[in-house]
Amino acid sequence: MGEDGRLRAVVALAQRMAAAHTPREFWRAAALGARDGLDGSFAALSVWERDHGRLKVLVNAGERAVGEEEFPDAETYPVHQFPEITEFLHERWAGGGEPDAWVETAADPAPTGRVTGLRRRGRGCCVVAPIVLHGRAWGELYVARPPEAKPFTSADASFATVLAAVVAAGIAQAERLEEVRRLAFTDPLTGLANRRAVDTRLDEAIERHRTEGSVVSLVVCDLNGLKRVNDTHGHAVGDRLLERFGSVLSRCGARLPGALAARLGGDEFCLLTVGPAADEVVAVAEELCVRAAELELGEGVACGVASTGDPIGPLKSARRLFRLADAAQYRAKAGRSAKPVVAGRDGTVVRLADAPPGARDRRRFRDAPTVEPPAPGAAEPGPPDPCPAPAPADPGPAAWPVEPPGEAPTETALRPEEPPPADR
Repeated sequence: MGEDGRLRAVVALAQRMAAAHTPREFWRAAALGARDGLDGSFAALSVWERDHGRLKVLVNAGERAVGEEEFPDAETYPVHQFPEITEFLHERWAGGGEPDAWVETAADPAPTGRVTGLRRRGRGCCVVAPIVLHGRAWGELYVARPPEAKPFTSADASFATVLAAVVAAGIAQAERLEEVRRLAFTDPLTGLANRRAVDTRLDEAIERHRTEGSVVSLVVCDLNGLKRVNDTHGHAVGDRLLERFGSVLSRCGARLPGALAARLGGDEFCLLTVGPAADEVVAVAEELCVRAAELELGEGVACGVASTGDPIGPLKSARRLFRLADAAQYRAKAGRSAKPVVAGRDGTVVRLADAPPGARDRRRFRDAPTVEPPAPGAAEPGPPDPCPAPAPADPGPAAWPVEPPGEAPTETALRPEEPPPADR
């Protein structure tokens, strides 16, 4: 391959990696781009797991041998079987040398680990290019040819070094993008998902409910006593309480496959599930209330549950499920309930959540008298008083915005806004 061909191969490799949307797509693009650029038949990308002292294969691309998987779960090789890695790391790279690639063939007299692997898999030769990221060994790029093909040359090894550098640059860019995504969807204090992640996942969940009939459940929690802790012990202690409750929420949520544990902001948290039955979610919410009550300095948690597995009526949007769970949570807070309040199993939550905008003031949920669930066969309580007395001032969350007359409810009006960033 001439200089123009190699330049085209570098461009093609970079374009393939840039078009990848997932880690696996990126690994495959890197391996296939290197394989094509070096006229190989097979390529693999591996990462050096320093804590385990081994190379882990991420992808096998091209003409795979019997037993080789494209994305193996457990194909690893102890580093001591490949001493050239540590030699390059400690002797050449540390001294300022370049991580040059090298060639090995099945005909080599020394039975190294790679030579043995070539013979076992019916390959003729390979070129190995170390991948260096941030000045440290990250892994390696491996390209092989069949026995009947021309062996790799020193020029091929030099070009493999260039391709490995291009892959390293792509990995660095992918890591930066992944970090940006992580920061965009993660609460920095607790490490849980944030409100943006919940909104995104909830929209996807409601679509699955519409198309597949999946049960979607939302648990909304309000951590009691945080203001008292902040005022009495300081915000650092309040932050630790939030972190501890976040850990409790995460542990409880782990009982529900695929559950998303999140901090919505301030002292509000939630758990979103797709698939588990409503009763399973309620059982986890009950455990969450018990464990939260055991936290030092805290005063438990007010917990509300809304699930499509309960009789909550048609669900036309994610906003309504959020309103239902939020209303149930405030009913739990109003009654100082030690257990979760569940929409559709309580006599008033569904009507309160579906009331006209002017009646959806959060204070109305919190200050309303506790209503016991109706007895079987009994008539449900009537609608709320259309002309209630003004609600007393309250230091809690602000009321939901009310739409101007004649306008349809908006996203902002129907869902609590994401709170501004805390100074924690």
